[in-house]
Amino acid sequence: MTSKNATQSRGALDRYFHISERGSTIATEIRAGVVTFFAMAYIIILNPLILGTTEDVNGNTLGIAQVAAVTALAAGVMTIAFGLIARYPFGIAAGLGLNTMVAVTLVAGEGLTWPEAMGLVVLDGIVIVILAVSGFRVAVFRAIPASMKAAISVGIGLFIAMIGLVDAGFVRRIPDAAGTTVPVTLGIDGSIASWPTLVFVVGVLLCGILVVRGVRGGLFIGILGTTLLAIAAEAMFGAGASFEDGEANPGGWSLAVPGIPDSFGGMPDLSLVGAFDIIGAFSRVGVLAATLLVFTLVLANFFDAMGTMTALGKQGNLVDETGVLPDMKKALVVEGFGAIVGGATSSSSAT
Repeated sequence: MTSKNATQSRGALDRYFHISERGSTIATEIRAGVVTFFAMAYIIILNPLILGTTEDVNGNTLGIAQVAAVTALAAGVMTIAFGLIARYPFGIAAGLGLNTMVAVTLVAGEGLTWPEAMGLVVLDGIVIVILAVSGFRVAVFRAIPASMKAAISVGIGLFIAMIGLVDAGFVRRIPDAAGTTVPVTLGIDGSIASWPTLVFVVGVLLCGILVVRGVRGGLFIGILGTTLLAIAAEAMFGAGASFEDGEANPGGWSLAVPGIPDSFGGMPDLSLVGAFDIIGAFSRVGVLAATLLVFTLVLANFFDAMGTMTALGKQGNLVDETGVLPDMKKALVVEGFGAIVGGATSSSSAT
């Protein structure tokens, strides 16, 4: 490609995505995209652990490997679609609160099969898209006070932070008589002397220092450094996830044991794509109950997206003087399709 053609190509790309107009550069966007990928990659591990291990009323599970594959597929498809259509640099992936609702409320609580539960997620997405196309979502978005939208985004951040604290072993669940495990305590009986917790603390401090000092790619460097530290700590000290007798190690790794994989490639199992039943839940729990479940999903999806878009828009200086993204309707329509794609792939609503 000649220098002139390359310049024209970059110019077209810049104009289409409003890169210079928003005070950024193509190089900056590439770096930010890499950081965003690594910052969101945890969902490829966490989503399968939430969805892939829960048994439905028939005793069936989705499978960890299968959920990991469709989680990555749905996230990739929706992130690309959001960038190309809505023209905003936002990543779309399975929502943590929504996947927990599907696993705990719909499957474990209401006794739905996995295809039936994912069918309700698809219906949730259809309703969300209709509300967005009609302009209702934008109207509600503008009507909600800015402080409320900010509070929603803060709540989402605190929820994710709490999950990180628990999974790192910094705080621990305390099983009560009912087995709800809601209360938490610091570490193990007040002690945080474990390798996973130490790696967590070092990682948070490293990321924080690099970001505060304005180091380019600071968050990426922090994530990469923490990953290498975790691999080294496991290789040298072998905390593992359980003891030799198979009993869980309270001071071990809670999600996955860090290490170098045996292989870096392979064909994904996409058998869950299309494995949903859009009307089955209405027969199993009744029309009224199924409708209320869809309504609950719509509310969760509706306000989850509101908080997320508000936070990302402010962070990227993309919102107007009223705190709303320009061309918000298009963005909300595309985001609504995330629930349809998530349900259709059995990876839960992508938002």
